[in-house]
Amino acid sequence: MFEHLQNIKQRYGIIGNDPALNRALDKALRVAPTDITVLITGESGVGKENIPKIIHHNSHRKHGPYFAVNCGAIPEGTIDSELFGHEKGSFTGASTTRKGYFEVADGGTLFLDEVGELPLTTQVRLLRVLENGEFLKVGSSKVQKTDVRIVAATNKNILKLIEDGKFREDLFYRLNTVEISLPPLRERKGDIHLLFRKFASDFAQKYGRPAVRLIPDAVAMLENYEWPGNIRQLRNVVEEISVMEEERMVDGDTLKKYLPNYHKHFPTVIPSESANFDYNKDREILYKLIFDLKQEIDYLKDKVERQAPVLQLQEKNTVHQKVKHTDDGVEIIVPVNEYENAPVHGGQIVPVSHPEEESLSLQDREKELIRKALEKHHGKRKKAAQELGISERTLYRKIKLYDLD
Repeated sequence: MFEHLQNIKQRYGIIGNDPALNRALDKALRVAPTDITVLITGESGVGKENIPKIIHHNSHRKHGPYFAVNCGAIPEGTIDSELFGHEKGSFTGASTTRKGYFEVADGGTLFLDEVGELPLTTQVRLLRVLENGEFLKVGSSKVQKTDVRIVAATNKNILKLIEDGKFREDLFYRLNTVEISLPPLRERKGDIHLLFRKFASDFAQKYGRPAVRLIPDAVAMLENYEWPGNIRQLRNVVEEISVMEEERMVDGDTLKKYLPNYHKHFPTVIPSESANFDYNKDREILYKLIFDLKQEIDYLKDKVERQAPVLQLQEKNTVHQKVKHTDDGVEIIVPVNEYENAPVHGGQIVPVSHPEEESLSLQDREKELIRKALEKHHGKRKKAAQELGISERTLYRKIKLYDLD
């Protein structure tokens, strides 16, 4: 089965070995010989259009017609005509009789992409076809039969559409006899760099230039990005880099320019003025920082408490006043020297020093912790990462961030 999957991937240009992807392909191959209706789910850009082709070409209908219809791209006023056809004169502009997809795809497979965009009236017509293979052309009362296998796809939450009254529940269960779910790219981290290299090779041939390559920090950045546009977005990013960059070795700083909302998807320890600071990705080192900060605060608190009995000097040049009684009982106001209550040692007035306030910046503390760990282990990053309780990849990124090379 593994060898068969690899052949299927090669035939349809599918890159990756993620277990969820392999399960989806295996499921498609298992249902292909049957006439079961299939619903393909997954985010936009994950490659849903490959699954119906695999199903069709591995079924007994492979010599029959195959049509892919984007339901979301057809205006609501003409969708019934496109799918079921129309009679001459059935509406303004219907100058001839026209066959719809269900008629011309007879004996083959019809892929309905973005099926969640269908209007409710069209859903009723589609349900009838699924139940008994019958349909009516727009403007006709003659029932026609068709033998079409339906494979549908959507990137929407159909159950939410049902709840909102935008999708028929009975149609959903007719379409969802077998569901094949494709994982988003962010859940296929091991495949992302493979896809990058494949696209880079394709565009190198297309534009007659050497293929772009990534250094390790850029690979880590690539694999940890959220990829909201999935494979389609990755392909566009690789093409843009291939055209725009003269340097063929791409580092993290360069790659970052091509990733929209980079800081939104890459929370790191950044300057305090940034409003996007997020601790989630670096929680291990942050926990250690917070623990160390607590120790520092406890130390400072103890130091202050021990010095509390000692009177602190006032600001230099500050003059205080107090009431003094003369021998004849008259009260007068006299200035008090700022050193009057200062401690004396060896005949010298000893000003009370004020300890310098230590920086409590998480960024400064993190940088200092990393520097000390690297010094302690003589630059050996693996041991330093273990000491800090973080991964080597995170440590590598921090070293680059703080310029600690």
